[in-house]
Amino acid sequence: MVEPSEWTKMVTTNPSHSTWFVKRFRDMAAAGHDLHGEARFVDAMVRRHALVLDAGCGSGRVGGYLAQAGHDVVGVDVDPVLVAAAEEDHPGPVWVVGDLAELDLSALGVRGRFDAIVAAGNVMPFLAASTRVEVLRRFRTHLAEQGRAAVGFGAGRGYDFDAFLADVRTAGLEPELLLGGWDLRPFQPGSDFLVAVLRRA
Repeated sequence: MVEPSEWTKMVTTNPSHSTWFVKRFRDMAAAGHDLHGEARFVDAMVRRHALVLDAGCGSGRVGGYLAQAGHDVVGVDVDPVLVAAAEEDHPGPVWVVGDLAELDLSALGVRGRFDAIVAAGNVMPFLAASTRVEVLRRFRTHLAEQGRAAVGFGAGRGYDFDAFLADVRTAGLEPELLLGGWDLRPFQPGSDFLVAVLRRA
């Protein structure tokens, strides 16, 4: 049994938060907001019909787009309300309720390693601090030999970028590219967002 994530603690305290989260993104989509920058980024990283893991998939906006683009998508999230919304709004991918710190998709019948893993939407800061390295290790285990993980999150959320990059190396991964946003801005000292493209060390 791993330490509950910060997201789990939050929704335990406020059970309506998950429903609010689903409604927020449905409303944004209905209003025509562009919600697919992260997915376009990942789509550009991989060949057609790639196997992609949407880690911390939420209500499925990233994985759903990638599935529509023709990729084979598995999404995992600890929140069953969000996974149910993903199943409803984005049929097709395999959506799984699970803790990323215990990720073992082969036990669920998912065959093969992933060409890409994406963790968007501040997934990493929502992890319990004690599980961060383990989650990154499991990303490494699930990556294909030439696969890459794209991880993005904002500053000021309790997970310093330098600490994250140290955890990346501890987990047997290494940065291939660091950016200041999903829109390909360069990462610089003082950047308020980090997108790290990681590969197996």
